[in-house]
Amino acid sequence: MERAEMLTYCLAKPGAWLDRPWEGDEVVKVGSRIFAFLGTGAGKPTVGIKCGPTREVADEWLHRHPDDAQVMAYIGRSGWNTLRLDGGIDDEELTEAVDASYDMVVAKLPKRERPTA
Repeated sequence: MERAEMLTYCLAKPGAWLDRPWEGDEVVKVGSRIFAFLGTGAGKPTVGIKCGPTREVADEWLHRHPDDAQVMAYIGRSGWNTLRLDGGIDDEELTEAVDASYDMVVAKLPKRERPTA
């Protein structure tokens, strides 16, 4: 999957919007929370997403895709992983992972910030 395709997919989620909170980095948020990190676009295309409610659950990705998944820097202890878009993870699995990240983030939002659609 190309980075542009992943960005388009993320932005199609209800209430999703693009933010650039750090110089050069792009993230996709719902409400005030990030559900996908797309980085700078330099180097290998990746997406950083919440892969489970805990580190132990998110580790499943590391076992299934050792060459294409890694613990995300800084917030990995909270269940976030970085997944390669151009590796061995198929597009359907990547989009399902983004859907799960989005759903986990939306579930933690205050009701006033949750998308209505």
